[in-house]
Amino acid sequence: MNQPRIASGGKAIYGAPLGILMLEARFPRILGDMGNAATWPFPVLYRVVQGASPDKVVMQGAAGLLPDFIAAARDLVRLGAEAITTNCGFLSLFQRELAEAVSVPVATSSLMQVPWVQATLPPGKRVGLVTVSAATLTPAHLTAVGVPADTPVTGTENGREFFRVLIKAEKDDMDIGLAEQDVVEAGQRLVAAHPEVGAIVLECTNMPPYAAALRAATGLPVYDIYSLITWFHAGLRPRDFG
Repeated sequence: MNQPRIASGGKAIYGAPLGILMLEARFPRILGDMGNAATWPFPVLYRVVQGASPDKVVMQGAAGLLPDFIAAARDLVRLGAEAITTNCGFLSLFQRELAEAVSVPVATSSLMQVPWVQATLPPGKRVGLVTVSAATLTPAHLTAVGVPADTPVTGTENGREFFRVLIKAEKDDMDIGLAEQDVVEAGQRLVAAHPEVGAIVLECTNMPPYAAALRAATGLPVYDIYSLITWFHAGLRPRDFG
């Protein structure tokens, strides 16, 4: 006699265990960008947090937005998310609060990788950061996820394309070549100013498309939100070796 086959329910959506909290923006999200679903080798769930513009989150410290992010995270969990991440490294500020508010693992920022990467480096070497805005990446953003406050940082504020499209929202279109150049040049300035840097972590979730170019230009390992989230997801769905 065949045994009954019982499927477990309780969620609205299945097969996409990772939920991503998105900023509200209109710039292009090319392949490799966190907000391009084709970037990921697994299904994901998205939720746009209304009113959470890049300017408010990056330049204004996400002031007043925590309740909106908590509500959106809880909604993703109700839908079926088994873990939560976010679409901006500056949301490290909300790591503790989001983790307390939902019943699933939370990884708010690629900056969470810094202590792990530091542990891989030889004595005398340290991690450096490339961010969309060095001027507003404060010690509070760093210490919230265990990053030393004196970590070397460079930003793209003075570039020709990346910052003005993503943060200043001067236009919807983006010159990919110029955006890549902004990120690469920021990394090169970082290494030139801090020769002790032995690996780079990219704060911005829009920077993974340019990580390979930065690696080629500096010769250093480069980590970003893609490396964090593929690791994060591996724990949600470990490979079954039979």
